[in-house]
Amino acid sequence: MTTTPTLPAPPVAPTALESRRALRVVGVSGSLHEPSKTTALIAEILRRVGAHLDVESSLIEVASIGPAFAGALTRDALPPEARDALQQIETADLLVAGTPVYRASYTGLFKHLFDFVEQYALVGRPVLLAATGGGERHALIIEHQLRPLFGFFQALTLPLGVYASTSDFDGYVLREGSVSERIDLALERALPILSHGGRETPSDRISTW
Repeated sequence: MTTTPTLPAPPVAPTALESRRALRVVGVSGSLHEPSKTTALIAEILRRVGAHLDVESSLIEVASIGPAFAGALTRDALPPEARDALQQIETADLLVAGTPVYRASYTGLFKHLFDFVEQYALVGRPVLLAATGGGERHALIIEHQLRPLFGFFQALTLPLGVYASTSDFDGYVLREGSVSERIDLALERALPILSHGGRETPSDRISTW
C-alpha cells in the first residue's frame, strides 16, 4: 500500500502591517511665517496619523528653508537644506501638503519648492491636502488649486482635504470642533489606502507619459 507523504504546513505569512516598515510621512507647510497656523494644522495632522499607524514623520517649513532657495533657478543651484527637503518629499510614503491662501492660491514659495520636484517622483503617492485662510470662503483652494497641482504629478490625492479658518484656532492651537472632526474623517477615509502600503506602484506606461 502506498501512502501519500505529508507535506509540511506552509509558513504563516506575517500580516501586511507586521511585515511593513514604518511609513515615512512628510508634512510640507507653505506658510511664510513662524509661528504659523498652517504649520500648526499640518503638525496636528501628522500627530493624528501617528496615532493610527507606525510612522516616521518630518515637517518641512517653507518659512525656514525658503530664503535659501528662493533665488535658485535649477535644482543644481539649490542649497543642501532644500535638496534634503526634496529628497524627503520624493521618498515619502505619504505627503501632508498645506498652504495658507494667498491671492486665491498657494504661496509662491510653496509652488517654487514643488517646481523642483522630479516630474514622476510622486506618481501614485498618497497626498493629504490642507489649507488655512481668513474665512470659509477660501475653502475651495483645496479643490481648485491644490488638487490640480498634485494631479500634474499623477499623485493620489486623498478623498478629503482639511481646511481651517482663523476662527478654528486659539492663537496657533487648533480648537476642538468641526475642523478637528474633519481631520478625523479625512484620516478615516485615508486609512484603508495607507494601511495597505501607502504608495501605489505605477505602471511604466503611466509614469513615462
